[in-house]
Amino acid sequence: MNPPGAPRRWTPTPLIGGAAAVHAGALAALAVSPATWPWAAGGVIASHLALTAAGLWPRSALLGHNWTTLPEAAGAHIAITIDDGPDPDVTPRVLDLLDMHRARATFFCIGERARAHPRIVEAIVARGHAVENHSQRHRHHFSLMGPGALRREIDAAQTTLGEIAGARPLFFRAPAGLRNPFLEPVLCGLGLHLASWTRRGFDTRTGDAALVARRLLDGFAARDILLVHDGHAARDARGAPVVLAALDTVLRAAVDRGFGTLTLREAVLG
Repeated sequence: MNPPGAPRRWTPTPLIGGAAAVHAGALAALAVSPATWPWAAGGVIASHLALTAAGLWPRSALLGHNWTTLPEAAGAHIAITIDDGPDPDVTPRVLDLLDMHRARATFFCIGERARAHPRIVEAIVARGHAVENHSQRHRHHFSLMGPGALRREIDAAQTTLGEIAGARPLFFRAPAGLRNPFLEPVLCGLGLHLASWTRRGFDTRTGDAALVARRLLDGFAARDILLVHDGHAARDARGAPVVLAALDTVLRAAVDRGFGTLTLREAVLG
């Protein structure tokens, strides 16, 4: 893989290449014998179902390269990635917690939220963390967009976050991790790399911080990429964002195992 930051040539994956071949074969078969249309249609439908399934699997590399663990050079380090912010209530407290543990994290920020809370984004950078692209608006139908709409959505966040953070993002994370075959060519053109995760805590839906931490620590190992949220954070029975207690548990476990923390930029670029 080329390092992130520079546009690169898009190369179709075997799944995408195979789907294209099925479409071409179906057209050729219909041209020779229209009576083959049931078989041609069945092949095309099956290829679309395979592409859809790949897009619904956030950790899949079937549609293009996808960072789900850190590279081997990262050694005994993990990456904490934090999505959906900045949030004026939660993000400052997450930053204080990271400071307490002397940990660095990668914040996948939403462009519109960053525009609404630029000082928080500036604080993220000033305190040694990285800001990456989580789309401009975090639309629920993101994975249904065509190539033009995807490019506009992602490039808008590139501009927004680059202006506020002082550096354009190098990594992109799709909303909810869902995508379609048009995404990878867009990322290649913008010089972005897709990053998902090794495991996540589902801390936007679970109000039990201990359960969130257990999910994150199940199989905990060096080079893990862990996902938590400062935006849309679930709350416990006392109204506290569960990300705070869960992340504290994870960072203590990292220290116990001798793991350091790196941003994705540090892990990939060195």
